[in-house]
Amino acid sequence: MITKQQILVFKCSADALYKSKDYTSATILYFKTLFAIQDFVLLEESGESPKDHTSRFRQLEKHFPSLYQELDLEFSTYRDTYSKIIDKTTCERIKVLVENDLNKFKIEE
Repeated sequence: MITKQQILVFKCSADALYKSKDYTSATILYFKTLFAIQDFVLLEESGESPKDHTSRFRQLEKHFPSLYQELDLEFSTYRDTYSKIIDKTTCERIKVLVENDLNKFKIEE
């Protein structure tokens, strides 16, 4: 089960990498943060936590269509982190997405 504290730890780690200009690694951790936020919200709403990306997509589509669209639009960027160097602009786009969701779902210290 994912907790708010874990989400904030992931975000803090991503921010540290961002500050050190390691945009690829930061993007990976911003995505980890995004997935954790989504899993937390799904658990709160449906009582279920997705076991993989496919399950996450299906549950988001059913319970949170706007989060589903958000993830669907950026999932190719996540896949790119496996094989490409991610630039600052792309990293910042994912960072803002995460920060917006943190605020939207009131996940804070």
